[in-house]
Amino acid sequence: MRILLDATAVPSDRGGVGRYVDELLPALARQGVDLVVACQARDAAATSALVPTAEIVTAPALTARRPVRMAWEQVGLPRLVRSSRAQVLHSPHYTMPRLAGVPVVVTLHDATFFSHPDLHHPVKARFFRSAIRTAVRHAAGLVVPSEATRDEVRRFAGGRVDQFQVAYHGVDANVFHVVDAAAQGRVRESLGLGDRPYVGFLGTLEPRKNVPALIRAWVRAVEGTVDPPALVLVGGRGWDTGVDPAIAAVPAGLTVLRPGYLPLGDLPGFLSGARVLAYPSLGEGFGLPVLEAMACGAAVLTTRELSLPEVGGAAVAYCGTDEASIAAGLGALLADDARRAELSAAAIARAAAFTWDAAAAVHVAAYASARRRA
Repeated sequence: MRILLDATAVPSDRGGVGRYVDELLPALARQGVDLVVACQARDAAATSALVPTAEIVTAPALTARRPVRMAWEQVGLPRLVRSSRAQVLHSPHYTMPRLAGVPVVVTLHDATFFSHPDLHHPVKARFFRSAIRTAVRHAAGLVVPSEATRDEVRRFAGGRVDQFQVAYHGVDANVFHVVDAAAQGRVRESLGLGDRPYVGFLGTLEPRKNVPALIRAWVRAVEGTVDPPALVLVGGRGWDTGVDPAIAAVPAGLTVLRPGYLPLGDLPGFLSGARVLAYPSLGEGFGLPVLEAMACGAAVLTTRELSLPEVGGAAVAYCGTDEASIAAGLGALLADDARRAELSAAAIARAAAFTWDAAAAVHVAAYASARRRA
């Protein structure tokens, strides 16, 4: 089966959809899919290295500008479908051409644009609500990363159950696994932590990650304790305007670090070395940082919002989304070595069940189903 995957919307920072596409492509190749990948010129070499068997097509340079890319998607992408002789088009980031000429499978990562519109910029929320409705009406198949996302999309935008395929994200065990004390120490030193314990967070500092509440909850949980752990917020700065005031209010004697993105190779050391990985999100389509932390043996504290229980199961600790609940959960974990060790062992075992090969197999089934519908 010859599949054209349009990766032109993947951002250069490789977060979110970029990580999904980068992990999915090699897994699809292992499934025997005949791949054509459309991408930005800046990504061509890296994409070719990921999938040497794929045909790589670079989009026109002007598609690096979002309005131009959207226009190209409607006009230029269907031409590429024809010239590449693709049998199915996979649009992995919400939007799709209306007249592709072949069945289209669209990945819908998240439905919080409907359920939590206040957590997104209004223009962005309107755009993605429209894109999701278009995909539900016109795509031959829809891939979602969780049952919660499927159910939320159907609740707000409709769609038949048999339109959807749930493909849980995987975790690359070659990258995300428990690392030794030396690797953990190297990351600590790079962050300036020395031997100080720390609570970790991994993700973009955007409103739905609930980071201001986490900062205030961490203060409540550790203030006055002996050797209080630092709070290390790893990820893009995002647009949550509540983060800076929350950090400014942290009492003297407590340490918050905001190092931005860490190199991929440093993440296992960061996650393995965290006393607790806190992720008190208000809602996720999947929650990849939780899974990656689990694979690294972290004791994870997260919420029961949307997809997160599908990822964590009984291998993580749960709290509410309010400051008091986060503080109580965090304080309890920090004080209980045995509970953290129990969660660590359970997390490693559960994370092993989430593989990109399994995700790719679901995508292949979605492609085949889309062809049958055509």
